[in-house]
Amino acid sequence: MLVHTLNVGPLQACCYVVAPSEGGEAAVIDPGGDAEVILDHLRYRGLGLRLILLTHGHIDHVEAVAALERALPEALVCIHEADAPMLGDPGVALASWIGIPLEPCKPDRLLADGDAVELGGETLEVLHTPGHTPGGISLLVRQAEGPALVFSGDTLFAGGIGRTDFPGGSYAQLIESIRTRLFALPDATVVYPGHGEPTTIGEERRTNPFLR
Repeated sequence: MLVHTLNVGPLQACCYVVAPSEGGEAAVIDPGGDAEVILDHLRYRGLGLRLILLTHGHIDHVEAVAALERALPEALVCIHEADAPMLGDPGVALASWIGIPLEPCKPDRLLADGDAVELGGETLEVLHTPGHTPGGISLLVRQAEGPALVFSGDTLFAGGIGRTDFPGGSYAQLIESIRTRLFALPDATVVYPGHGEPTTIGEERRTNPFLR
């Protein structure tokens, strides 16, 4: 799986453009702003956007969704059912609190734990990892060659974990999600978080101060 990282929006969240191969189908994970930057990247790479995958509903991960939908209406917006209402609620999405306008939109597919999202012959597996938000998910790609990849949203960071002091957050639930879902993955699994640099499950298991 090809992974291209774009840092977008005022909070420079990690937006990932993923594709099984150059010039084919692509998914955008967490388009948190700068829709034109994302669209330019897709055009430059010759990629056709099929899926907009949201790890959770906070504004810094969804701000560009409506603009991408207008530009590429064939792309399907996918989010966990518990976070879907956030796409139309500036308060719960933290848009009002952060000061970023939210253009409401509706999902095309509601995700649940264990769902398989197909993309150009590859599969992204939905892991429900609540705690940062009730409907927070991670997206797992088990590669035939090379280590697995997991897009962890704001659940797990390099050396850190997601905040749990926002509405719907739960510290106990977040820690359980990491320990039972993410730390069940092999050490070599590459973690692509919602903010910051990539890491591995093994590195976080050994050194993350919140999880020792």
